[in-house]
Amino acid sequence: MFTGIVEELGQIVEVADLPDAARLTVSGPLVTSDAKHGDSIAVNGVCLTVVDVVDGAFTADVMRESLLRSSLAKVASGDRVNLERAAAVGQRLGGHIVQGHVDGTGTVLAREHTEHWDIVHIGLPPSLARYVVEKGSITVDGISLTVVTVTDDEFTVSLIPTTLELTTLGRRQPGDLVNLEVDVLAKYVERLTLPHLRHTGPVDDAEGEVTRS
Repeated sequence: MFTGIVEELGQIVEVADLPDAARLTVSGPLVTSDAKHGDSIAVNGVCLTVVDVVDGAFTADVMRESLLRSSLAKVASGDRVNLERAAAVGQRLGGHIVQGHVDGTGTVLAREHTEHWDIVHIGLPPSLARYVVEKGSITVDGISLTVVTVTDDEFTVSLIPTTLELTTLGRRQPGDLVNLEVDVLAKYVERLTLPHLRHTGPVDDAEGEVTRS
């Protein structure tokens, strides 16, 4: 589990293509300071398992499902990435509960610069829209953020100077892909209540189709 509080802005050192997978080598002196084989590190919000650690960099394999669901399929040597180690029991939960299981990608649509923060508009896939609510939590490239506004096809977040400086969102431009993970609590609530809602009237089921009692 993670909290969505990025610890370090790392860098992709190497990308090796494997059958239905990829092996990434990522530089991150802070997150590797106590890392060992089998540990979990989130890379742009994707939970990866450490295979090896050498000289401030770690290697991790990315399976096909993660490549299909996230923007890691498009990373290249030299790209900057957000890094976070798995949360330790007893530490403060500064963000929200983040699994590191990316649900899909969104596209940066626009940026608005103000004196003290940036407002970023991000496209919202239809399959995820029902899980996103105003003032709720969402993870963007591994960063725990508060939703400012939301419609059926986009949402906005406000980024303070610290987030702009210390994460990839300070560099994202319109057209860039970002990884999205919605609040897992919303998905569990839907799963648990859906059978009961089916007996009370039309609802959208897990595939987005209308189900009637």
